[in-house]
Amino acid sequence: MLFTAALTRPARILAIIGTAWLGAAACTPIGVTVGVGAAAATAGQTEKGFIQAVDDTRIRAELNAAFLGANADLYQRVSFTTEEGRVLLTGRVPTPDDRITATRLTWNIGGVREVINEIQIQDESGLTDRGRDVWIAARLRGQLLVDDQISSINYSIDVLNRVVYVLGIARSDAELARVLGHARDQSYVKAVVNYVRVGT
Repeated sequence: MLFTAALTRPARILAIIGTAWLGAAACTPIGVTVGVGAAAATAGQTEKGFIQAVDDTRIRAELNAAFLGANADLYQRVSFTTEEGRVLLTGRVPTPDDRITATRLTWNIGGVREVINEIQIQDESGLTDRGRDVWIAARLRGQLLVDDQISSINYSIDVLNRVVYVLGIARSDAELARVLGHARDQSYVKAVVNYVRVGT
C-alpha cells in the first residue's frame, strides 16, 4: 500500500492490475517472462512518458513469449532492448538462418517501428562469399534510404548466399513493390524472399 501511494494515479492503477495478474500467471513459463511488465509501474517517471514506456514494456513481454514459444534455444541466445518501438537484437547464434528468424519474430510484434539486428553468427564457415553478401546488403540499404517514396526505417535487410531477405512493415502495397524492385535489381542477387507485412 505504501508503494502504490507514492506513484502517480495511472502508474498506481497499472501496479495494482499488474500485481493481480502476475499472481495468477507467475506459475507459467510465459507468466515468468512477462513478469517484467511490473516495471512499467514507474513508467510515468521516464523521459519518454507513461504511454510509450508501457508500450515498450508490452513489446518486450511479447518478444519474450514469441521467442520462447518459437525456439527455446534462440530465446536463450538473443537479448532485446526496446526504446520507443525500436528493438535492438544482440547475442550469438549458430546459423545465419537463426539471425533471420529472430528478425522475423521481432517484426511480427505489434508496435515495433524498427529492428536493429546486431546478432553475431558463431560459425560463418558455411557462408559462400560473405563479402559479396555484405556489399549487396549495404548497397540495397543505401538505395532504400535515398528513395523518398520508401520509409527505410521500417525495413530490415539480410543477405545470405546472394539471397536477399526483406523484413518489416510496408505503408502500402506500392511501397512494398518499390522495395522488392530495388532488391531484385541488385547485381549478383539470386532470389528475394519477402517477409514484409503491409500495415493498416
